Amino acid sequence: MEPSGSTTTVTPPTDNHALSPTGNCFPCELNDKARLRRFLCYGSEGDSYTARDECRPSIEGTGALLAMLQEGRGGEVVEEIRKFVKDGHAAGPHPLLFALALCSQHSELKTRQAAFKALREVCRDPAHLFDFIQYKKELREGMKCGIWGRALRKAVSDWYNEQDAMSLARTVTKCKQRAGWSHQDLLRLSHTKPADDTTALISKYVTKGWKEVQTTYANKENTEEVVKVLAYLEAVETVKHSCDEAEVIHLIEEHRLEMEQLLTEHLKSKQVWRVLLKDMPLGSMMKFLGKMTADNILERGSSDVTEVCDRLRNEAELKKSKVHPFDIFLATENYKMGFSPRCKTTWVPHGTILHALDSAFYGSIKNLEPVGKRFVVAVDISTSLTSVVAGTLVSTPTAVAAIALVISRTEVDTQVLVYSGGAVVPCTFPREMSLYDAVSELIKTPGGGTDCSLPITWATENGKAVDVFIVLTNKPIWACNAVPEETLRQHREKSGTFSKLVMWSLTSIGHTVADREDVGLLNICGFDTAALNIIRNLAQDLI
Repeated sequence: MEPSGSTTTVTPPTDNHALSPTGNCFPCELNDKARLRRFLCYGSEGDSYTARDECRPSIEGTGALLAMLQEGRGGEVVEEIRKFVKDGHAAGPHPLLFALALCSQHSELKTRQAAFKALREVCRDPAHLFDFIQYKKELREGMKCGIWGRALRKAVSDWYNEQDAMSLARTVTKCKQRAGWSHQDLLRLSHTKPADDTTALISKYVTKGWKEVQTTYANKENTEEVVKVLAYLEAVETVKHSCDEAEVIHLIEEHRLEMEQLLTEHLKSKQVWRVLLKDMPLGSMMKFLGKMTADNILERGSSDVTEVCDRLRNEAELKKSKVHPFDIFLATENYKMGFSPRCKTTWVPHGTILHALDSAFYGSIKNLEPVGKRFVVAVDISTSLTSVVAGTLVSTPTAVAAIALVISRTEVDTQVLVYSGGAVVPCTFPREMSLYDAVSELIKTPGGGTDCSLPITWATENGKAVDVFIVLTNKPIWACNAVPEETLRQHREKSGTFSKLVMWSLTSIGHTVADREDVGLLNICGFDTAALNIIRNLAQDLI
């Protein structure tokens, strides 16, 4: 962790860096590897990330990736994919899966081999595997040859054979199909030869069905592991045809069955929900708080409410679950609304649950690893801040307060500012400050016109070297009165620091003002958990 006010020593990459007039060597221009990392991180080689954008990648957006493959750097591309998966740097899985599919179909043998070797590591669950196969199919469309060559058949076979028996049984019964593919398709097309008895059992179950399994294994002398898997699959099959609430509950408790393995009819039972709640992952539990309240599963003053609140306040469980503070923040705001716009469900929020969610939000911040950089978080208060964040029902004042609070509590050297109308006002964010108090602190200063360069000018004039500026505005970025790139260059020159700038618009989608050739500039539109992770990547020169 750097001490406050220290000067960062800039170590530029080996290419695409420029010498400034003051002698500082700054890596200002994007090279192919930097563009590749951006694509792997958030699905675009450009400078803009749109929150909650689940568009599937296309070949048109992979210029740098294709250039690196053409230069014989396929192994380097696959290694970057593996790193992003291992370290959790990507905003979502699709860019990684698409890039791996491209590498697996490249003309160079070593690149293809590296891609297939990384398949199990990148495709951690069946949904990823199905998407990977679909991307390969789409990339092959228009070509005479198919995708199921020997290398892919072996890679898919290994994906199934290398898994623990019970994990594989859960996998094939929870996520059966996606993107037009099923486990039955993949096992058949890959000509998978099971590596052991339990994999053979699961393979037969998937391809031939439960009746065939019963016939085959009824009179055999089975190993203990096979008996265990048989019992699990029998429970899954029994629950699919059972209307007996007591039987369903017993099977859930005995075999730890999950929601995906139940029928819709089962989820109309309060008792079924209560037994599911005991082992439900924290993230899923928060997602269904509204439904469980609406259906009187979480009745006011009940032991179920107490159990939910205890889990939300449990720091050990928060750490184990790795739930991000922004996920808890969004869950809190959605629960607080008292209705779901998707399914038209309404409920009266329990105050005790809201207090527990609030506690979970602060507790989860402790689990974030600091990047050890100097941050300025600047909030635009030029308007009344009465709008909502794009794609959500969350108000912009609450969202910017959550952002400022999380960053200031995670990073020791963080200065929070509010700016408008030619004025910049520093804010104090003590560690014990609540989200409600943070909102009050940010909106107490009267507004004026928007000038996004003011926070950078303030830092330069006050001799404060900054590693990352995060300029938050509730206006569309393109509508701002000033573009701050030149102000940022002046700050870099004076401070001797390669400062990064994140222009974060909470209300607009897909607009940009940044210099696309400057590796230190990034635009974010909207709000989600991935946005903060992307900023952390930028701060650490990972994108």
